[in-house]
Amino acid sequence: MILKIKDLPNEEYWLEGNPSCHGCPAAIGLRVALKVLGPKAVMVVPAGCVTIIQGAYPKTSARVPLLNTAFAAAPSAASGVSAAFELKGVDDKVVLVWAGDGATADIGMASLSGAAERNANVLYVCYDNEAYMNTGVQRSSSTPLGAWTTTTVTGKGEPKKDLPSIMIAHRIPYVATASVAYPLDFAEKLQKAAGMRGFKYIHLHSPCPPGWKFSSEKTIEVGRLAVQTGSWILYEVENGVFRLSPPSLPFVNKERRKPIDLYLKVQGRFSRMADEDKSKFATTVDEGWQTISNYQKLGRLFPAR
Repeated sequence: MILKIKDLPNEEYWLEGNPSCHGCPAAIGLRVALKVLGPKAVMVVPAGCVTIIQGAYPKTSARVPLLNTAFAAAPSAASGVSAAFELKGVDDKVVLVWAGDGATADIGMASLSGAAERNANVLYVCYDNEAYMNTGVQRSSSTPLGAWTTTTVTGKGEPKKDLPSIMIAHRIPYVATASVAYPLDFAEKLQKAAGMRGFKYIHLHSPCPPGWKFSSEKTIEVGRLAVQTGSWILYEVENGVFRLSPPSLPFVNKERRKPIDLYLKVQGRFSRMADEDKSKFATTVDEGWQTISNYQKLGRLFPAR
């Protein structure tokens, strides 16, 4: 189903007035996600930005049940919540993990892999702002090559971890990439994932104004540039079948992509990037597209469970 803005309900389940930063991608993504899932959602949130922006007890920005966990525990806790619903015969809930890249790619990687291997009936969204933003912009394994953080003051020397491909290797029912700059694409993927059983994983690209050092009104612009330059590729793998998503289809042809420098220039975290590192960054983008090309040639990446 191709969604339109008018298809999203007016009802809000992530309330305005929350203490998120101006232009916060986590809050934008949550607003979309909870419009799609509505009262069916039961959130599990590890330590991170959303721990703060949900508000302090007894008040909260969330109009759905929400369980806070330690950094590494969200996938395990969500597996338990899902199992409890199953034991009670409750089948109209969607257990939603909403976790940052630190809790996903680093600290929570072991429990994430375990939940995926068990095929727990959980929908996991990683809002990837590419650093530990809540604790002072320290690098994570999801920080891209060359990016400034408070722990990589001369630029990160390693490329970004390809976590979606790691999740594909678990052969779970659904893996997708998304972007807060393309909310309807994200909404369609959420809707599809919510209708499936088993472990579902969506990796949401989330440009962070204070951490990436751009003006707060440019969140969507930066997110779109990531896709238009080919630096972030939108796709899904449903029961083993790979599909490139419509917003990224034009950019299979490298000639149609915008210059990568447009994406780098708008972000202060790349302001001291040497030309050599810009060239390396461009190489990582080309390598990402080579992976996508390989996936497209295969079509089916693994047999359906």
